[in-house]
Amino acid sequence: MANASTGKKKKKGKEVASKAATVVPTPEPKHSKAARRFYNENFRDPPQRLSKVLAAAGVASRRSSEELIFQGRVTVNGSVCKTPQVKFRNAPILQKCWVLKPIVDIYSACWQTKVDPARDVIYVNGNRLPKKLPTKVYLALNKPKGYICSSGEKETKSVMSLFDDFIKSWDKRHPGQPKPRLFTVGRLDVATTGLIIVTNDGEFTHQISHPSSNLSKEYIATIDGEVHKRHLIAISEGTIIDGVHCTPDNVELLPGQPDLSRPRLRIVVHEGRNHEVRELVKNAGLQLRALKRIRIGGFRLPADLALGKHVELNQANLKALGWKS
Repeated sequence: MANASTGKKKKKGKEVASKAATVVPTPEPKHSKAARRFYNENFRDPPQRLSKVLAAAGVASRRSSEELIFQGRVTVNGSVCKTPQVKFRNAPILQKCWVLKPIVDIYSACWQTKVDPARDVIYVNGNRLPKKLPTKVYLALNKPKGYICSSGEKETKSVMSLFDDFIKSWDKRHPGQPKPRLFTVGRLDVATTGLIIVTNDGEFTHQISHPSSNLSKEYIATIDGEVHKRHLIAISEGTIIDGVHCTPDNVELLPGQPDLSRPRLRIVVHEGRNHEVRELVKNAGLQLRALKRIRIGGFRLPADLALGKHVELNQANLKALGWKS
């Protein structure tokens, strides 16, 4: 009898233990409206400028995002938005005055369209902006000749087509995350080859491409014909482009190589105006055969990176490009 009773006690103890193991956790308590209001007012991120939100989502750079807004291609909560920010006719001049600059900044900030990405429903070109943003991507491409630095769908030979395999394999590498919308940082014309940065980070693009970054860019220009000292002097003296006198930081004739029959020039610029290097060479009376960009800031195009191929940038590379995250 004693053994039977102890057996029942053990069985009963096991049942209690199993019930304790299967206890359903109690749901978190619901907060009152006052508590939620207090949290939203004190801890929730404040509304942000619409162009900044679009840039952070990888739609385009901040400047390109503002153009999309002005064109009426962005809607917020069902309404078309065409005012990314107020633009004063003489804003650059007014901001140079220490008395007027704070006033201009205050009025500009007051009239900018601001949104809350977590609450507002934002559409760009008919596509809804995801609330969950994709991982930031930073790539260096060795651009081939004949490709345009544009993401337009009508462009058959866009550099974006070189990333088709990268986008197709995105779900395997980043499951559950939306695919990034890639765009170039600046541009290279269709005939120029070499280094171009591709990303989905609009803030990064804005900082790197802004004139205040003062990043130098190095090119190798292959010339048809002979190059003399007078040509080097003419290039170093600069030329007028869009009404601005542009001079290179450095120009030199590279030593000849047995496998290269044509002379090559190393030209370093920092202003980055449209076709600047081509105009410098043309103004010196030289005929340009080929042009290749090999460096931006402190980042140099990897020597083993084939045409049409890309490499992902690490933190050291981004720092070399002047990125201050």
